Amino acid sequence: MTDTTPLDAAPAGKPTKSILVEDERTRARNRAEARFRAYGIAAIAIAATFLVILLATIVVRGVPAFTQTYMTLDVTLEANALDPNGTGDRDEIAKVTTFGYQPLIGQALVSLLEEQRIETPLPPPALILMLSQSAPAVLRDAVLDDPSLIGQTVTFELLTSSRADGYFKGRVTRESLARDRNLGPPHLDILDQLAESGHVERRFNLDFITGSDASESRPESAGIGVSMIGSFFMMLVVLFLSLPIGVAASIYLEEFAPQNRFTDFIEVNISNLAAVPSIVFGILGLAIFIQVMHLPQSAPLVGGLVLTLMTLPTIIISTRASLKSVPPSIREAALGVGASKMQTVFHHVLPLAMPGILTGTIIGLAQALGETAPLLLIGMVGFIASNYPAGVAEGFLDPNSAMPAQIYEWAKRADPAYYERAWGGIIVLLVFLMSMNLLAILLRRRFERRW
Repeated sequence: MTDTTPLDAAPAGKPTKSILVEDERTRARNRAEARFRAYGIAAIAIAATFLVILLATIVVRGVPAFTQTYMTLDVTLEANALDPNGTGDRDEIAKVTTFGYQPLIGQALVSLLEEQRIETPLPPPALILMLSQSAPAVLRDAVLDDPSLIGQTVTFELLTSSRADGYFKGRVTRESLARDRNLGPPHLDILDQLAESGHVERRFNLDFITGSDASESRPESAGIGVSMIGSFFMMLVVLFLSLPIGVAASIYLEEFAPQNRFTDFIEVNISNLAAVPSIVFGILGLAIFIQVMHLPQSAPLVGGLVLTLMTLPTIIISTRASLKSVPPSIREAALGVGASKMQTVFHHVLPLAMPGILTGTIIGLAQALGETAPLLLIGMVGFIASNYPAGVAEGFLDPNSAMPAQIYEWAKRADPAYYERAWGGIIVLLVFLMSMNLLAILLRRRFERRW
C-alpha cells in the first residue's frame, strides 16, 4: 500500500481534456486570427489594385507622348527666295524670316501630292496646316547652319501638327474636326494616303526627352529636357546645402546638446517645420531670396535654396533617428578605451548610422524633386525653359523651370496634346523618383553594418 497518486491519474470528479484537442475558446481564437489575416490580405490586395490602376493609367496616357508623327518632304531651297542677291552671306540670308520659307514648304507639298497622284481641292497655304508651325524654323536653321544648301532639293523630316498627330494616335477623330478651322477631313484623307506610301510615319520622339518647352501653338515641339536640367541644378543646390547642414545639426542635437528648454524648443519646431505646407516655404523664398536679397528670379539657385529649407527638417529627423538607433554600448565601449566624445561620434557612431542618413537624405531629395507649389511662387513656370544653359554658372543663375512645374504648365494648357505631354512628363518624373529610391536602397545595403 502507498499514499502516492499516479501522475497520469485525473482528479476525481473532473472530466479529462487533452491539450491536443481544440476546445471552443481555442477555435474562436483561431477564427479571429484567420479573419485578421484575411483583412490584412484584402487591404494589401486593394492597395495593390489601386496602385496598378494608377500606374496603368499613367502608362497608357503618357506613352503616346514619346512618339510623334513625322512627314518626309523634299523641299527645294530656291535661291531667288532665300538669297536673291546671290552673295552667299549668312547675315543676308538670316534676314529672310520663317515666313519666307512657308511658300517653299507649300510647293514641296504640292509636288509630293502630284508625285503620289493624290487629288485635293486644298490650296498650298491650307496644305501647310498639316505640318507643325515649327517646320519653317527647321528649314531656316538648316540653311543658316549650311548656306551651301541653297539651290538644292533637301529631304527634311518635319513634325506634323498636333491635330494630325492626334489623328494617328486616336486622340482626334473626323467628327471632332468637322468644325475645326485648322484641320479638316480633306487633310485627313491626304494624311491617310501619305501614311500608306510611307511619307507619313509615327515613331519614337527623342526631342520630347531632350527638347525644350514650346508655345501654345506648337505642342508637338514641346519637350522636357531643359526642365530636367533645371531640376538637376536645383538638386545639386539642395544636396550640397541640406546634407552637411542637416547632418551637423542632427549630430549636435543628438550627441552634444544639453537637455534643456532651449533644445526642447528647437526639437519641437523642427518637427513642426516638417509638417508645414510647401507653399509656405515658397512664400518665404519669394520674400527673402528675391525681394530682400535680390537673387535672380526663376533661377535654379533660388529654387534650390527654397527646397533646401523645406528638406532640412526631414533630413534632421531621419538623421537623428539613425544616430539614436546605434546601441549605447558602442558609445560606452569607445569611451571606455579612451576615445574622446568627438572621436566616439565620428569614428564609431556616425559610420554605423550612415546607411540611415543616406537613405533619409535621398528620400528628402526625392520629395523635393516632386514639389511644385514653392517653385511656381518664385516664377519657375514652364515656357521660360526654352534653351539649355551655356555653362555651369548659367545653369544655376539663368531662368529655368523644373519638371513638376513644367508638368503643371502643360496640364493647364488648352490643347489636348499638352495634356498628353503632361502624362509623359509624369512618367519621366516617376523614373527619376524610382531611381533615387533604388539608389537609397543600394546605398543602405552597401554601407550597412551588423552589430
